[in-house]
Amino acid sequence: MMVENKPENPDARSDSDRTKDSDGAKDKTRAEVSKLAGEARASAQSAAQDAAAAASEKANTAKNTAADELSDVASALRTAAGEMRSGSPQERTFGQIAESLADASDAMRNKDLGEMVQDVSAFARRNPMIFLAGAALVGFAATRFAKASGSDISEAGNTPGTGDALAQGAHAGPSGTSMDGELS
Repeated sequence: MMVENKPENPDARSDSDRTKDSDGAKDKTRAEVSKLAGEARASAQSAAQDAAAAASEKANTAKNTAADELSDVASALRTAAGEMRSGSPQERTFGQIAESLADASDAMRNKDLGEMVQDVSAFARRNPMIFLAGAALVGFAATRFAKASGSDISEAGNTPGTGDALAQGAHAGPSGTSMDGELS
């Protein structure tokens, strides 16, 4: 009869047993790390897709708002052209501008944002000076609009120094003095 000699001390295991246990632990750790990395990757992709969808939705809303504004301006120009003398140069010019704006509004509604960006890029490459002049014009218009909107807000609140002096009848003179000789 053969008797197995089992070591009574667990520290007395063979080196090969310890290596097998160590390799098993490494494999488990690698599997866990791989699993966590995959979950993190999937979570990041989901977050990126959500952010892209939200940005696309906001861009489409802005695009539709701009198209509506163009359409409103075209409508106002058509109304103005209708009130002018029939056949006059002003009537024809306003009518042509109104039609161009209406066409631009329709094109803006019917194209997705990517197509619009490609079209603007192609136009800028073909006509760089016209593109830069148009960009400057849009910038000036936006600045004037922002200044006009800002002064309406501050005048509505009667903030000191923003409209009270004019509302009280004082008129500004040269170099910031009022016509009464007082500094404003």
